[in-house]
Amino acid sequence: MARNPDDRLKLAILINASGNHVAGWRHPESGTEKTGSLSHYLRVAQKAEEGKFDIIFFADSSALYDGTPEHQARVVKGLEATEPKRHLEPFTLLSAIATQTSHVGLVGSATTTYEEPFHVARILATLDHLSEGRAGWNLITSANPAEAQNFSRDKHVAHADRYDRAEEFVDIVRGLWDTIDDGAFVRDRETGQYADLSKIRTLDHVGKHFSVRGPLNVARPPQGHPLIAQAGSSEPGMKLAARTADMVFTAQRNLDNAKKFYADIKARAAAEGRDPAQVLVVPGLVPFVGRTKEDAQAFHRELQALIKPEVGLALLTELLGEFDLSAYPLDGPLPPIDAVPEGSKSRFELVTKLARANNYSIRQTYENIASASGHGLVIGSPEEIADHMELWFREEACDGFNLLPPVTPKAFDDFVDLVVPELQRRGIVQCDYSPAPTLRERLGLPRPDSSLAKE
Repeated sequence: MARNPDDRLKLAILINASGNHVAGWRHPESGTEKTGSLSHYLRVAQKAEEGKFDIIFFADSSALYDGTPEHQARVVKGLEATEPKRHLEPFTLLSAIATQTSHVGLVGSATTTYEEPFHVARILATLDHLSEGRAGWNLITSANPAEAQNFSRDKHVAHADRYDRAEEFVDIVRGLWDTIDDGAFVRDRETGQYADLSKIRTLDHVGKHFSVRGPLNVARPPQGHPLIAQAGSSEPGMKLAARTADMVFTAQRNLDNAKKFYADIKARAAAEGRDPAQVLVVPGLVPFVGRTKEDAQAFHRELQALIKPEVGLALLTELLGEFDLSAYPLDGPLPPIDAVPEGSKSRFELVTKLARANNYSIRQTYENIASASGHGLVIGSPEEIADHMELWFREEACDGFNLLPPVTPKAFDDFVDLVVPELQRRGIVQCDYSPAPTLRERLGLPRPDSSLAKE
């Protein structure tokens, strides 16, 4: 599809506790000691506004480990500390950040597998009001099998069943946001009328997984519907994203595959009767920035040297669905793996294809994944990183990037200070925030009409 000449590159940052590199927390400028403090995250959020970023994003999971010795060992070695899903609850944190920021979008993950639609609809509507129209929901189906036992289940819900539930879940959430029309709460002091009941209705949903009456007990959000993001790249995930998502997060390692994914999502959105331009594709990018390429490469080597082999192996084991690699030599090839896990199928496929395509050993595979967890990786000067981002944008491989700094806050500070000015000089990112009042409008997305409003 032809890109609108007025389009610009969108920028998001996934705020990990102390960095996205598996050993990032060990770096002296990671801020790892402060990851339980609001000040740590607020510093990054305010830096994002300094760089005119569109979105700050928190991933999430509701489990630390599954109680096995192997998972407990990961906590001891710091593997779990590298993952964004292991720390503070995102919407509480985003509500606090909303009070100290003015423009940046606030996106958090909530699972359709272990949450209820009414809770998610209410939380997002509340954040949207508190932030004056900046809230977003990253819809996840829970790739972490350890969550099951925290929610009264013996084992994780099967992948297909999770997406079947998610399809119904998201429709209920959007319906609940529509149960109260704009202007339903009159608050007329003169007449004493507080609400207009003709603008409030029940949802009365009865389906396979849920029965939800409604209405929502929060007024319709300022955005109508808070932004919906979705990150599944499996077939069910792409189907769900094409039908419901405003923004699609994805892990893409090379330009050709990214272009194929981009074209596929846009075509699927069109087939759903949607405007493809209103489904934004935003791949992850891990930038190692230096004032020169040599500085960036030195920074990368510094972090690679901090990877403990047992931690790298544990990371790879988790991405492969707990496949036991302990009997295989680290410098030998990745063994055949027949069983596809019930966790993240797309990440499993990405890792195995990466290893096979490059003839990587187990060690080389985990070293590569440790840097970027399957996302795009770029190491270079500000100009080289800007070249990479501009090429992907011009070649219709993305509508923006979700930045995953390897060390937080150091690597993000470097990106904002060194790369953002170069992108702004090229005219492909915003130099200031639009006066438009909501996140949707600033991203060029329409405010959805209510599906339940009376004509």
